[in-house]
Formats: sequence, structure tokens, C-alpha cells
Amino acid sequence: QVQLVESGGGLVQAGGSLRLSCAASGSIFSINTMGWYRQDPGKQRELVAGITRLGTITYADSVKGRSTISRDNALNTVYLQMNSLKPEDTAVYYCNARDYSGRYDYWGQGTQVTVSS
Repeated sequence: QVQLVESGGGLVQAGGSLRLSCAASGSIFSINTMGWYRQDPGKQRELVAGITRLGTITYADSVKGRSTISRDNALNTVYLQMNSLKPEDTAVYYCNARDYSGRYDYWGQGTQVTVSS
């Protein structure tokens, strides 16, 4: 089992920045990819950004150029720096960890990000 604890959400004005953090504990040796998803009420959860243990990164087109994902393997922590935030970035952001087989996903409790116009 892997436990994920998120922090860093909140309320910010459009154009502002936030940094999300997610610390993993437990069977972390099994984890390859860590990342962030977000979900609006009534919508499907969508990938924001992901990073493998070796540093391969994926971004959603909607955040590319405005967000940076990074990972500290020694601290088992993944970060998401979000800049130039827009109201449409408002959502609950979930930390995700996926094992090497791709069959097992672990989720954090979610952190609310609200961007006011």
C-alpha cells in the first residue's frame, strides 16, 4: 500500500501561482509514476501532469507552459508549480501514484484549488 498526503491548495486570484506538494509513504519502492489529476464536479478526472521515477514528464495541453512538475525521489515527494492560473483551473487536485506494472493506482485525498477572476 502507498499513502499520499497532499498540501498547497487554496484560493488565488487569476494570474497568481500555487505550489502543490504530495508526499508518498508505504510501499514506495513499487511506484514509478507520480502525478496530478484534477476534477470538476460532474466531470471526469483528468491528467494535469505526471513524472516517472527517471524523470520523463507529461503535461496536459491546458497547463503546458504554465505549470512545472518536479519530483524528489529521496523525499518521495512530487510537486506541481502552477503559474498564470486561470479560473478554469479551479478544481479538486488529486495526487496519483502508479506502480511499475501500471495496474495499481493510489490516490491522495484531494486538495481544492480555486482561482477567482
